[in-house]
Amino acid sequence: MHMLRIYNSRKIIFLSGILILWIMPSRAQDAQTILDKVDENMVSKTEITESEMIIRGKRNVQTIGSKSYTEGNKKSFTEYLYPERERGTKMLKLEDRLWIYSPSTDRTIQLSGHMLRQSVMGSDLSYEDMMEDRKLKEIYDAVIVGEENIGERKTWILELTASVENVSYYKRKIWVDQERFIPLKEELFAKSGQLLKKTTMSDISQIDGRWYPRKVNFKDVLKSGNGTDFIIKEIQFNPTIPPYIFTKASLKK
Repeated sequence: MHMLRIYNSRKIIFLSGILILWIMPSRAQDAQTILDKVDENMVSKTEITESEMIIRGKRNVQTIGSKSYTEGNKKSFTEYLYPERERGTKMLKLEDRLWIYSPSTDRTIQLSGHMLRQSVMGSDLSYEDMMEDRKLKEIYDAVIVGEENIGERKTWILELTASVENVSYYKRKIWVDQERFIPLKEELFAKSGQLLKKTTMSDISQIDGRWYPRKVNFKDVLKSGNGTDFIIKEIQFNPTIPPYIFTKASLKK
């Protein structure tokens, strides 16, 4: 009888272990599937975007308008439209290189290395943030760590850990809408575990068959102020973009 109890106990432990091993990869696979669906909403082959960046500093608020062209995750071009002091400033990204043209000096400078961590026009976004267009699934491994309601929306909480070296944030924690597969908020961490930035997505609507946030608030936790609102005024998914847009000649055109 005693031996039977031991056998049954070992059998239960063995079966429990098998069950745990079965569940763990399943949850990991679910997380990667969720990332796939997030990428389907958030990423396209090409984009043309008209937007406003509202910088809510400690003492004042400024609004900067721009138009951007993006092709994949290797090419992007942005021209700033207003206010007057920023009008005509342009940025060109090719691969991991970034050039900025200033009309006031009629000069083009290239940013690289630690300079890419600088703030864009005093906002809560860095040049690294502006350059990161890769799909999440290509640069992160994901696991589901919980569920939570944000307002009336049910979300999965995903923890992302970098699977490649050259990333701006080693870890991310995102709350993904379970119905629309859009991140509703996000926390961005350094490799040390220090929280660096928070983002909140809102004004989510369906555009060309995909869900997309028209407003994102970026908050650099190391800065004062109420963060920077990035507001989409118009967006086109998968338009044809003339190749000359992504050349250095376009910076002074």
